[in-house]
Amino acid sequence: MRILLADDHSLFRGGMRYLLQQLSGELEMLEANNFLDCLKLAGQYPDLDLVLLDLHMPGSDGAKSVSYFHQRYPHIPVVVISGEEGCANMEKTLDYGASGFISKSSNEQTMLAALKIVLSGGVYVPPELLRYHATDAGHTDRRSLHTNAYGLTPRQMEVLRHLCAGMSNKEIAQAMHLAEGTVKIHAAAVYQTLKVSSRLEAVRVAEHLSLFGVLHG
Repeated sequence: MRILLADDHSLFRGGMRYLLQQLSGELEMLEANNFLDCLKLAGQYPDLDLVLLDLHMPGSDGAKSVSYFHQRYPHIPVVVISGEEGCANMEKTLDYGASGFISKSSNEQTMLAALKIVLSGGVYVPPELLRYHATDAGHTDRRSLHTNAYGLTPRQMEVLRHLCAGMSNKEIAQAMHLAEGTVKIHAAAVYQTLKVSSRLEAVRVAEHLSLFGVLHG
């Protein structure tokens, strides 16, 4: 496993090095202390399994740096690890292409669990962002919080229906006129409610419950 950690604080990189070793006994960790070096290393090692990116380091443009990296290396999953914990900023990074957002104040267990989700192909959405998004939706349309017998809101059911149709997050965002980051949040809420950890498991549960009739594919 090869992971690139881009952060300008050497003490934080040292702590993360210890934590990441718990993910794999054969971990190769690359380090960058500025955004330009992060891009160069990603170009030199196109087989990276994961990039951990700080939003505030030399050469970075905050959340927009996620978009720039994702455009150049769309096949490499990026997880933002930041001390900036505002929910709006979290959602923005997901919309720009991040596969997860982890607060630097998170404990070791939370970080490891989040990274395992992303390494398995999923998206990690912080619980506080899920709560914030549900509350924010309630301010604009209280009906959006009404859930069905399975605990899913109408918007979450719509996202699940598109997932079952095999649509990507980008395609779902276009179909529902939402930001891609918002789709990721709804999908994460669906997984949490259905007690699954992946898109495939969610589709299987939907099929088992016959939520959308007979599914094809």
